[in-house]
Amino acid sequence: QVQLVESGGGLVQAGGSLRLSCAASGLTVGSYAMGWFRQAPGKEREFVATISRRGGTTVYADSVKGRFTISRDNAKNTLYLQMNSLKPEDTAAYYCAAKPTVLAGQLTSEYPYWGQGTQVTVSS
Repeated sequence: QVQLVESGGGLVQAGGSLRLSCAASGLTVGSYAMGWFRQAPGKEREFVATISRRGGTTVYADSVKGRFTISRDNAKNTLYLQMNSLKPEDTAAYYCAAKPTVLAGQLTSEYPYWGQGTQVTVSS
C-alpha cells in the first residue's frame, strides 16, 4: 500500500523558514518523479515544485522561485521542500505527490499518489 506522509509544517512569522518532508512507503521514491502542491482555503490546489526521478531537473512555480528548494534523498525514500523568506500568501496545506515517470508536470491530474498534507501558516 502506497503511503506518502508529510511533516514539518507549522506556524512561522513572515520572513522565516520551514522545511517540509515527505516520507514514502509502499513505493520506491527513486522510481518516481515527485512534486509539491498547496491549497489555501477556498482555492484550488496549485503547483509549487517538481523534481525528476534522479533529481537532476527541478521546476518551480513563479510565486516561489528563488525562495523554495525541492530536493530528494532516494536512499531515505524522502522528498523535501525548503521554504525560505516565507510570506503570508504562502499559507496553505502542502501536499506531496508521486508519479511513476522520469519527469512530471504541473497538473494535479498527472499524479496518482498523494499525501494527506501538512499545514503551513505564515503570520504577518
